[in-house]
Amino acid sequence: MPEKIWPGRPFPLGAFWDGEGVNFALFSENATGVELCLYDDDDGTNETERISITEHTDHVWHVYIPRARPGLRYGYRVYGPYNPYEGHRFNPSKLLIDPYAKAIDGGVKWNDALFGYKTGNPQDDLVIDSRDSAPFTPKCVVVDSFFDWKDEAHPQIPWHKTIIYELHVKGFTQTHPNIPPELRGTYAGLASPAAVNYFKTLGITAVELMPVHSCAAEKFLIDKGLTNYWGYSSLGFFAPDARFSASGSLGQQVKEFKSMVKTLHSEGIEVILDVVYNHTAEGNHLGPTLCFRGIDNASYYKLSPENKRFYTDYTGCGNSPNMLHHYVLQMIMDSLRYWVTEMHVDGFRFDLASTLARELHDVNRLGIFFDVIHQDPVISRVKLIAEPWDLGPGGYQVGNFPLLWAEWNGKYRDTVRSFWKSDGGQVRELAYRLSGSSDLYKSSGRLPYASINFVTAHDGYTLNDLVSYNYKHNEANKEGNRDGSNDNLSWNCGMEGPTNDLSVRRLRERQKRNFLATLLLSQGVPMITMGDEFGRTQGGNNNAYCQDNSISWVNWEKVSENHELLEFVRFLIKLFHKHPILQRRKFFSGRSMKPTGCKDISWFHPSGREMKDADWLDYELRGLGAQLAGDAIFEVGQHGEKLMDDTFLILLNGHFDQSAFVMPPCNGKSEWQRVFDTVNSYVDTKKQFFSCGKIYNMLPRSMALFRMSLA
Repeated sequence: MPEKIWPGRPFPLGAFWDGEGVNFALFSENATGVELCLYDDDDGTNETERISITEHTDHVWHVYIPRARPGLRYGYRVYGPYNPYEGHRFNPSKLLIDPYAKAIDGGVKWNDALFGYKTGNPQDDLVIDSRDSAPFTPKCVVVDSFFDWKDEAHPQIPWHKTIIYELHVKGFTQTHPNIPPELRGTYAGLASPAAVNYFKTLGITAVELMPVHSCAAEKFLIDKGLTNYWGYSSLGFFAPDARFSASGSLGQQVKEFKSMVKTLHSEGIEVILDVVYNHTAEGNHLGPTLCFRGIDNASYYKLSPENKRFYTDYTGCGNSPNMLHHYVLQMIMDSLRYWVTEMHVDGFRFDLASTLARELHDVNRLGIFFDVIHQDPVISRVKLIAEPWDLGPGGYQVGNFPLLWAEWNGKYRDTVRSFWKSDGGQVRELAYRLSGSSDLYKSSGRLPYASINFVTAHDGYTLNDLVSYNYKHNEANKEGNRDGSNDNLSWNCGMEGPTNDLSVRRLRERQKRNFLATLLLSQGVPMITMGDEFGRTQGGNNNAYCQDNSISWVNWEKVSENHELLEFVRFLIKLFHKHPILQRRKFFSGRSMKPTGCKDISWFHPSGREMKDADWLDYELRGLGAQLAGDAIFEVGQHGEKLMDDTFLILLNGHFDQSAFVMPPCNGKSEWQRVFDTVNSYVDTKKQFFSCGKIYNMLPRSMALFRMSLA
């Protein structure tokens, strides 16, 4: 180690290597002392030096170590009062992770020494524990941030042309036969030719990665032989999780992540991160002391105003960040900027985003967090997606996020599911969801692509399981099948689970096609969950967050078994990319357009006439037609060209019985060409035509698409 230690400076926060040495800076407003602990180059378990940091500026403790190099492992010990009733939980016996660490080596090794208090009963958190936690705590790593991006450029896919594919890095790659075994489950595996080729042939434009921030699996899961596979338990907001690194954990994971982004960008695929800033892995007042709790509990966390011993919890995960503290807000903004400027990601999906907007006990639509993001020249220019709810009062905020934000549209999911389940009274809601959810977004000045449309996501059933199981099957989670949502329903698909009954299997396959076709023909931004395009199953488990095994991993053998479904989805995506009418940047007006006088969108009753006010309120009506007029000039392209298209007719029969639809007239032409009917597993190639005014018979729960060319 160096002979001399310099005072250093209070910025940038974290460990910064300048080519000659490393500056360390840590924020703690209430600390009385801070020590920097350095660890050996072998396995990081032996402390080689402990440095007392004496310099602090504006609550930032800082020191500079000449000749320190990337790869150096380190952690902190922070001194101060241990008084839970006042919100303080300082304990220098606990080694702490740097909140700004760019790399973290190793995982949490669960031991009672990780807890800042003497364990044993619910009152134990009031008594400080003196056991050293260093042997069980991951070590931070100094990194070299240099990376040769060469001519890499962000794809910058416009929102209205975006198709999102939600995936888990390990789950997508772990069993892929064409990914080298040593790369499976990793960032490098996701950038492999086999993975990239799959994305390209499928036609998606963005991958949305489930959490890749360093995280910690909860002790109760480890004790049961499980783990936090999903990763919604962040511990390091700047550090890519070493679980997904094929090259190492001493900074190599950072370069590997950058290489993945560079490769995907070179193929025109954007990278969106699912980020979890709404809580941390430290849990409630009985949780471990790993990072923020020991650095400055009263500053980092939102404490109960009645008793600062406890946390305000809007997520059900034990704690919530104190978004009213300027350094906490700065940390989150610094993290976001880092992932954009240094890691080159293209956007973020914010888990339980309502928590971040809370000021006091209310969700404030124009809260501090949003104001800061809107004013930030970096973050305001990337894709921002909110999961617009949390578990606190008033936390369901679908439609209430401000400009610049898109939202996971939970109302879209619920409406489409209800319609295809044959619930009554859904046609009015369905029309809004198909046309971009103007009832949710138009009045605030947002556009159709504010709606991230989805039918399934990581949280819940896969598409295959949604139509195959009437009840959840979460027994493998070892909670007596009590966890997970209870929203599954009787799909009237016959017996539950795998079956040899041909009629049941056919209906299930039709329902999959119905959901996927509805998704990709709706205005807004479609999101597909990995494997849904070929029928991935989790065996009915609708909460597989703790299953790092074949329950959660994509079974690539299913691709050949369900090749017809995969080809159907590929066709739908090609249709989306080809036709501007499916990628509208503005909401339909319903008004007649020049030159033909056609409405840009028309809604039809199964009888062939346009829908009347009373029809929208008809509880028994379970069928609907939508005509999208491509011969109405609906917008101007990016280069000033007029965008025109074919006219499309979408017929949907959500009834559990067959229904007769009268084909409506269009532009004085007499015939519609059928593109597909979800009764069949294939797309029409024979150019079958159906006359206007004639009856088109639709089987129960089926959907058909027709086109009429301008030619």
